[in-house]
Formats: sequence, structure tokens, C-alpha cells
Amino acid sequence: MTGSLKPARSRGNLFDGIAQSGAASPDEQIDALVEQGGVTIERIVSTAQASPPGFWYDSPRAEWVVLLSGAAVLEFDGGAEPHPMKPGDHVLIEAHCRHRVAWTSDTEPTVWLAVHYP
Repeated sequence: MTGSLKPARSRGNLFDGIAQSGAASPDEQIDALVEQGGVTIERIVSTAQASPPGFWYDSPRAEWVVLLSGAAVLEFDGGAEPHPMKPGDHVLIEAHCRHRVAWTSDTEPTVWLAVHYP
């Protein structure tokens, strides 16, 4: 190898290891892909999970999320309208913005890529 390029130290496919049959699991699958310098990048696989009634996420870090496959609906505290998401949709959730997952598809895995940062 020439120049200043460094070889890849980690590689893979975001869709590897996901059951495509629509088989629901009791828990989401969360895989940390990168944790460095206060930034965490995760792959999250939801199979018909939703936040428990009355539960709100309230993270001290901002989160940028993109939906890669499946479908979902997010709700934001104080927001009048649910926020449906389809593949390619992304949203920036500022720190301490209370939110919840209202619904994820029960017919196919819903795959998210989440970037958490200070």
C-alpha cells in the first residue's frame, strides 16, 4: 500500500446476522459498531418492538438516526403528530429531547443506524 491510506481495521455488512423471516424477538438487537472520542455508532434491529407505555428516552447526548429497512413510528414529547419513518428517512434528536418508539414493523426487521455524540 502506498501513500497515507490506512488499511481497513473493521469491515462488514449492516444486514449480516439479521433473520429475514419476520420472527419477532422479545428484545431489540443492538450492536455497537464504533465507540471512539465520545461518538457511538450502533446498528439497531427491531422486530415489532415499541417503547413501553409512558416510557420516554431522554439521552444526555444527541442522536442522529437513519432507517435502513422496515418501518417505524417515533413520537416526541409535546409533539402533536407521530413521526412515521420509511427506509432512507433520518432524524436528528437533540440531547434531552424526550422521544419514544411507538411502533416498528412486525412483517420485516426494522434496521436503524444510530450515531450518538456529545
